[in-house]
Amino acid sequence: MDIGPGSGAQATISTAPRRAAARRRLRIAAAITAGLSLLAAASGWAWRQFTTVFVDDARIAADMVTLSSRLPGWITELNVIAGDTPGAGQVLLRIDSREAELTLREIEARLAGLSARRAELEARLSMVDRQTGSQEDAQRARLEAARAQLPAAEAERIFAEGEFARAVQLLGTGSGTRQRHEQTRAQLETATQRVLAVAAEIRNVEAQLANAGAAREELTVLRRQLDAIEPVQRELAAQRDRVALDIRDRTLLMPFDGVVDRVFVDAGEYVTPGQRLMMVHDPARVRIEANVKETEIRYFRPGTPVRLRVDAYPGRRFDGSVERVGAAATSEFALLPSPNPSGNFTKITQRLPVRIALPAGTADGLLRPGMMVEVEALARE
Repeated sequence: MDIGPGSGAQATISTAPRRAAARRRLRIAAAITAGLSLLAAASGWAWRQFTTVFVDDARIAADMVTLSSRLPGWITELNVIAGDTPGAGQVLLRIDSREAELTLREIEARLAGLSARRAELEARLSMVDRQTGSQEDAQRARLEAARAQLPAAEAERIFAEGEFARAVQLLGTGSGTRQRHEQTRAQLETATQRVLAVAAEIRNVEAQLANAGAAREELTVLRRQLDAIEPVQRELAAQRDRVALDIRDRTLLMPFDGVVDRVFVDAGEYVTPGQRLMMVHDPARVRIEANVKETEIRYFRPGTPVRLRVDAYPGRRFDGSVERVGAAATSEFALLPSPNPSGNFTKITQRLPVRIALPAGTADGLLRPGMMVEVEALARE
C-alpha cells in the first residue's frame, strides 16, 4: 500500500504531544530532586545548628618571645629582618664588645703572671726541700758518726790514764824509765785532746743540724706565699668568667627554630639593658585561643575534640582538642573595671577563655598568630 505525503505529517503531529509530556515529566522530576536536595541540605543545616556549638571569637595564638639584652652598647651587626626564619643558635645581632674583650685579655694576662709566680714558688719550694733535707740528713749522719767516736776516744783516754799512772808508779820505785813516763804522758794528753775534739765535733754538728732545721722553715714561708696566691687566682678566674659571660651575652642568638615577627632596632643604635630588640615565636607551637560563652562552656571540657575552620583557608578543616578551660571570665581581667554606681544593670553573657591544642605537624607553617578561627564542637554533655 502506498503512503502519501499527508500520512507523514499526520505521524509527526501525533508524536509532538508525547515529547512535550516527556519534557514535563523530566522537569517535574528535576524539580522534585532539587526540592529533595534542598530539603536534605536544610535538614542537615538545621541538625548542625541544634547539635553543634559554634564559636566565632577565636584566633590563632603563640608564645611571642621578646628578646632583649642585659648589657648596654652599640649594635654592630644585625642579621635578620621581620619574616626571617632563623634556626636555633643562629646569630641575630651583636653588640659592641671591644672594651669587654680588652678587659678579658688584661685579666688573662694577670692570671698568666700568677700562674708563673706559682710555678716559681713551687719550684723553689721543691729545691729548698731537697737542699735542706739533704743537709739535715748529712748533719745527722755526721752527728751519729761523731757520737760513735766519743766512746772510743773516752776508752783511749782512760787507757792512757792507766798507763800513765803505772809509769808514774814505776818511776817512783825506780823500776820505770823517764822515757816511758814521758811517752805515757804524751799518750794521755793525745787521748784527752781527742775526747775534747770529738765533743767539739758533736757540738758543731748539732749546731749545723739546728741551722739546717731553721733553713727548712723557709718551706713554711713559701707555702704561705702559695696559699696567698690561690684566692687571688680564684678571684681573677671569677672576673674572667664574668667578662666572658658579658661577651657571650652581647651576641643575641635565636633560642629555637622560629620566625622573627618584629625587629625594633637598627644597626648602629645604642641599646640599654632590658630594651626590646625583637619578637620571635615558634610556628610549630601555635594554639587556638577561644572565648566561649558561659552558656556553652559546659560543652568544652579538657580533651573534647573540636573542628576548626580558618578564615584564611576556607576549604580546609583542622582538628584540635580542648587543652584548658579558664577559671575566670575574661571580664575579670579588664584593665578598666565596669562598676555600676547608678544601680541600672544589664545582664550580658560573659565569656571564658578556652585553649585548644593542635596535633603536632598540623600547623605546617600555615597558621600564623592572629588569624581568625571558627570553632565547632558537638553540643553534648
